[in-house]
Amino acid sequence: MDSRTFAENVCKILKDHKAEDVVMIDLGGKTEVADFFVVASGRSMTHTRSLIDKVEEETEKAGTSPVREEGVREGRWAVIDYGDVVVHVFNDESRLFYHLEKLWDDGKNVVRY
Repeated sequence: MDSRTFAENVCKILKDHKAEDVVMIDLGGKTEVADFFVVASGRSMTHTRSLIDKVEEETEKAGTSPVREEGVREGRWAVIDYGDVVVHVFNDESRLFYHLEKLWDDGKNVVRY
C-alpha cells in the first residue's frame, strides 16, 4: 500500500472513531521526515489515547506496525510513526499550541476530513 492510501485509511479510522478536525498534510518535497502527516484531535485525554489505540489496532490488522510511538500514556499529544506517515493525535490545548497544519500548509497540500 502506498503512503497516500495508508494516510487516507488512517484518516478514515480516526473519523470512524469520532476524532475531530482530521487533516492529512502532504509533505512531498518539503521534508525527508515523512510523506504525510495525519493530524486529529480527541475530546479528552482518554479519547486521545483511545484514538491512538484504534489506529494501532486497525493498522496492525492490515499488517503494519509503527516504527515508534511517543506520548500515548499522557494523552495530550500522541505520535505514531509509520515511516512515510506520521500520525499526530492532540487534545485541543496542545493542538492549538503546536498548530502543525499552519506550519506545513502551503495552501494546496492539506486535505480536511
